[in-house]
Amino acid sequence: MALSLRKKQLDLITRMLHLNQQQSSPDCGGEGEEEAYKILVMDGPCISLLSPVLRVGDLRKHGVTLHLNIDKARQQVPDAPAVYLVRPTPANADRIAADAAAGLYASFHINFSTSVPRPVLERLASATAATRSARRVARVADQYLDFICLEDGLFSLAQPRAYVALNDPAAADADITAVVDAIALGLFCVASTLGTVPIIRCARGGPAEMVAAALDARLRDHLLAKPNLFTEAASSAASSFQRPVLCLFDRNFELSVGIQHDWSYRPLVHDVLSLKLNKLKLPTEKYDLDDSDPFWVANSWLEFPEVAKEIEAQLAKYKQDVDEVNQRTGGGRDGVEFDGTDLIGNTKHLMNAVNSLPELTDRKKMIDKHTNIATALLARIKERSLDGYYRCEVDMLENGTVDRTMLLSLLSGKGTKEDKLRLAVTYLLSFEAPPSSELEQVEAVLRESEVDMSAFLYVKRIKSLNTQFAAASSTASRSNIVDWAEKLYGQSISAVTNYLSDGRQLALTRTVEALMEGKPNPEVDNYILFDPRAPRSGTGGQFRGPFREAIVFMIGGGNYIEYRSLIELGQRSQPSKHVIYGATEILNGVEFIQQLVELGQKAGLGSGGSNLPSQ
Repeated sequence: MALSLRKKQLDLITRMLHLNQQQSSPDCGGEGEEEAYKILVMDGPCISLLSPVLRVGDLRKHGVTLHLNIDKARQQVPDAPAVYLVRPTPANADRIAADAAAGLYASFHINFSTSVPRPVLERLASATAATRSARRVARVADQYLDFICLEDGLFSLAQPRAYVALNDPAAADADITAVVDAIALGLFCVASTLGTVPIIRCARGGPAEMVAAALDARLRDHLLAKPNLFTEAASSAASSFQRPVLCLFDRNFELSVGIQHDWSYRPLVHDVLSLKLNKLKLPTEKYDLDDSDPFWVANSWLEFPEVAKEIEAQLAKYKQDVDEVNQRTGGGRDGVEFDGTDLIGNTKHLMNAVNSLPELTDRKKMIDKHTNIATALLARIKERSLDGYYRCEVDMLENGTVDRTMLLSLLSGKGTKEDKLRLAVTYLLSFEAPPSSELEQVEAVLRESEVDMSAFLYVKRIKSLNTQFAAASSTASRSNIVDWAEKLYGQSISAVTNYLSDGRQLALTRTVEALMEGKPNPEVDNYILFDPRAPRSGTGGQFRGPFREAIVFMIGGGNYIEYRSLIELGQRSQPSKHVIYGATEILNGVEFIQQLVELGQKAGLGSGGSNLPSQ
């Protein structure tokens, strides 16, 4: 059975909203006493967590009449129970204790989004005891929900700037360890929500191995307790082949994908119009873009010109259907919008027309919505010559060639400074040894366009270090955190060559496919395997595949390009495979290039101040 992360997260949230009582049908609210109205109180991260899976109407269905931010002033509602969903921080514990002391609500059902540290729990207990308000606390629970499920196969840990934190040459070991532990805890939440203990695979060295080791240790410790979060799942999955494989990667594995331009509808909306949490804000409108939108579901992976044609086709079909209704009811035949005012004729036609009105109205709203989005995209495409950037990057990444005239024209012509920097870094990553004269021209044009050179010079330096590390790989030390931070950039450069050799197939997708097949393969034979259910000593019994299901996680930021490629892998496989894709955060090209700029500035390279917007 395919892993269903979104549904399982929604089931847990629904149970929480019903005061942690198991519901027979999570999609329908009951009519009993427990459906008495309640208040939902959340902090900012948990509001983001809830936003993609539940709308306001859904909350009302589960008895929630008010949803409030814990950080804002709130009025007393003394006769209503309150459900809290917050991160387990000292500040949140203090606010909950203050609310209890003030008697804001009748009872407090406190849910932490992940495992609450003992000091935070003790802080909450002593504060409520001191004000004699502990009696108001009905329940305290760890929910292990601390991730954002954007779609059934896409999630984010919402951990910003992990790439900078893990690659900062000045980072202390304690800082690196804190980031690694936070990522491991987030992945533990995903695994516990799915109710399955995955087999973990990753490359040797770097953040991926550190996260894998931390997650393995956390899972092993948890499995020692009986019962545990995985007890029920273990009884239903008798053999190891039913478990998924968790494939961990570092962003440096395939650096170029994080910055390149794309020509598909969904990546374009994310990159150009800043889609966030499945919500899009245009100057005059706000839209939800998720599985409730049939046009988005059916067409979001098409290239933009095909989407424009589909919008025109849908509009033509809508006008045709309106004309047919009007003709059957004696109305006009000029394709005017159907508003129900011209309904005449026999009763049968009248009833059919009335029944079709809601469906026609919804279709018109959907067409107008995507017409507005496509119009906004087209304006940006023309303004920035995004089609030219896309074509130039495809030539470099897939064909290994570059039209120098086109490259220099784009760098000196239309496009934002971010566009030009992304193109230049893609050029740098696409060739092992670009001609020095050509490289000098690229740098000169960038400076003339007043582009911050930090990211470009940073990647250039790492490429140079890569050559040195490759020559001394047999003696390179991994004892220092900075060593692997530099080495991993070398991995990214090597991965570009693999990317080029297979056309549109990303190195990430090819590697995941090899790991799922479980056959001997030189590309993955040296990948480490962690099985939290297996004894620590010995590897003879470890299961290496094949796997029907995989969770692919990108440390340092993921994107819709990789997500699409993994969806295609699942669809073309025989039998079909199910892949869930996640990342520390979902980034567009501008957001990721900003992190490269920051690292370049930390290294003392390029301009003193960034021309790119701050995160």
